[in-house]
Amino acid sequence: MKRTAPKTVLCIHDLSGMGRCSLAVAAPVLAAMGHQPVLLPTSLLSTHTGGLGQPVVQALPAYGEPALEHYKKLGVEFDCIYSGYLATAEDQRLVHKAFALWPQAVKIVDPVLGDHGRFYTGMEDRLEGMRELCCQADLILPNLTEACLLLGRDFTDRELVEAEAQELADTLSQTVQRAIITGLPMGKHLACAGSSGRDRFVVKRLRIDRNYPGTGDLFAAVLVGALLRGNALSAATDAAAGFVAEAIHNTDPAADPALGVWFEPLLGRLCERN
Repeated sequence: MKRTAPKTVLCIHDLSGMGRCSLAVAAPVLAAMGHQPVLLPTSLLSTHTGGLGQPVVQALPAYGEPALEHYKKLGVEFDCIYSGYLATAEDQRLVHKAFALWPQAVKIVDPVLGDHGRFYTGMEDRLEGMRELCCQADLILPNLTEACLLLGRDFTDRELVEAEAQELADTLSQTVQRAIITGLPMGKHLACAGSSGRDRFVVKRLRIDRNYPGTGDLFAAVLVGALLRGNALSAATDAAAGFVAEAIHNTDPAADPALGVWFEPLLGRLCERN
């Protein structure tokens, strides 16, 4: 088994007490892959917002910057800064500050803005700020809707061919260093298209006729962990897509989909992989 030195990852995201998403996914996945996740919650939610009623939400505007200053005083050196859902302009500024405080860190942004062709509630006002943040990142991980929003293109839910998917990723990579677009419909498959200079690829998995919240967060966490192990971007994408598919297959079809996929019993497999 390939061994690499553990990496320290600053994860800036919301934290839901119930429902497998955001920091509740990132922490166990990155830890299982041999890294040290440092959690910086931007807000606390009793549940995620995808089908579990109206959650109790507590924003944490006074927490983030003092926490960053504390880590800096401790001499913590982050190898990677990974951001996810950022509900406010203050949250976006917090990520900018983290980037400035640890300029040597690998900067990965999951530009959470919307899905299925529309914005998530309240995220219309975050688009320009997210574009600015993506330009500072080393890698961004939009889904198809978010890629279209970032590029100012009309969303289409029609089936794509590989050349179209690759063109979309290549266009994004003209303004950011590297981009992976997820959730691309290709006939019987869902695909990810990646572009980072000479490294251009499409990764496919058979489409599974089930939908769960949090699978994008699971994909991102596995990909971040694999990259920090030294895997190439295409190999990390393949590993992340494969693990999400395994987690969906491992989930009882009769279970409440709002509770997310049963990834926890599979964490041991992440420990074993390169």
